[in-house]
Amino acid sequence: MSIAQTPEPPYTAVIFTSLRTGGDNGYGVMSRRMVDLASQQPGFLGVESAREGLGITVSYWADDSSAAAWKQVTEHVIAQARGRAAWYEDYQVRVATVSRSYGPDGPR
Repeated sequence: MSIAQTPEPPYTAVIFTSLRTGGDNGYGVMSRRMVDLASQQPGFLGVESAREGLGITVSYWADDSSAAAWKQVTEHVIAQARGRAAWYEDYQVRVATVSRSYGPDGPR
């Protein structure tokens, strides 16, 4: 995995923070499928994810409407329901507008 290469702001970030239940229960396969499926959606810009106890996945979208459309994709809706029922002890979704972005080489 690498740091997502995003365009000049503004753009939308969907921040998904979670605590998992025990065991995989098909989570790994579904997680990979959701990244593949998201990358095919209009307005998708990239994704970053980390997990060590607390999991954080940030997906980047061209705008809020692209992010909202992703939430409604049928296969994603099914994954969300499975997550609530089996994979997540707790989670929070936050949607934000990125207004500034920079790294060691300055803005990107």
